[in-house]
Amino acid sequence: MTLTTRLTEALGIRHPIISAPMAFAAGGKLAAAVSEAGGLGLIGGGYGDADWLEVEWRNAGNAAVGCGFITWSLKKQPHLLELVLAHRPKAICLSFGNPGPFAARIKESGAMLICQVQTRRDAEHAIACGADIIAAQGTEAGGHGEKRATMTLVPEVSDLIAARSPETLLCAAGGIADGRALAAALMLGADGVLVGSRLWASREANVAPAMHAAALSATGDDTIRSQVMDLARKLEWPSRYTARVLRNAFISRWHGCEEALAAVADEEAAKYRAAWSAGDAENSNTFVGEGAGLIYSVEPVGDIIGGMVADAEARIRAGRAMIA
Repeated sequence: MTLTTRLTEALGIRHPIISAPMAFAAGGKLAAAVSEAGGLGLIGGGYGDADWLEVEWRNAGNAAVGCGFITWSLKKQPHLLELVLAHRPKAICLSFGNPGPFAARIKESGAMLICQVQTRRDAEHAIACGADIIAAQGTEAGGHGEKRATMTLVPEVSDLIAARSPETLLCAAGGIADGRALAAALMLGADGVLVGSRLWASREANVAPAMHAAALSATGDDTIRSQVMDLARKLEWPSRYTARVLRNAFISRWHGCEEALAAVADEEAAKYRAAWSAGDAENSNTFVGEGAGLIYSVEPVGDIIGGMVADAEARIRAGRAMIA
């Protein structure tokens, strides 16, 4: 079964699904599994570690994959872009910052430029920078983002693209956790989807078992947007972005007490790093979105993507019966 869209045709893939370049979780094994299942897998370049990137490109084997970067962090280590381009990625995804300084080099390399955006204004800028694909990310998403909801942001960006840059492709992101959401995204005007949390909950993802268990026992109500995890990790995230994570003991202790946390950041940073390394789901953070309430098991990537596509196709076919 396939869903043919402009995205599948442009990327030469079977299914209109791209995996989100989730920092740490999206390694080469996950990216390769997504590409092998018919989508496009992205390695999560995150905050930039050359050795880690090289290892994960090896883990991807011969699969055609891409890579994503946190743009404001890449600006501090621009050489990492050349490191990744040397591996001939299928696409480069830039999120959370101005893609302008990197856009020309990415397109010159032959890789497709994906710009993840959270506002219409960001989408306008991405078009001006020559983005091949815009991923409109709603606040439902796990990890960093902003305030707009997927249901309204995606069609607004779709209309913008139609009016100003019809050749630009659009993916919906944020809360895309099953076939219903994939079908809905296509109806909203997207050419495909960028999937994070559902693929985070896969056997191929670099995720601690305790964090998987925490997500499986949670609902969308159990997530929260906060900045305390960035303060604790001493990461210089722009103030406009917060991160959606599961509520836990760490959040209960520090959310709403950001000034107090900043005063003991050195001590808390060490504790947080230790908890993260240990996979401690209570004293570090599980980066998962509102889609947690739609995830019931940790499965192989191939089963997840196959199930999403089959469900989406069935719902699109069934929808025809609604037309009298």
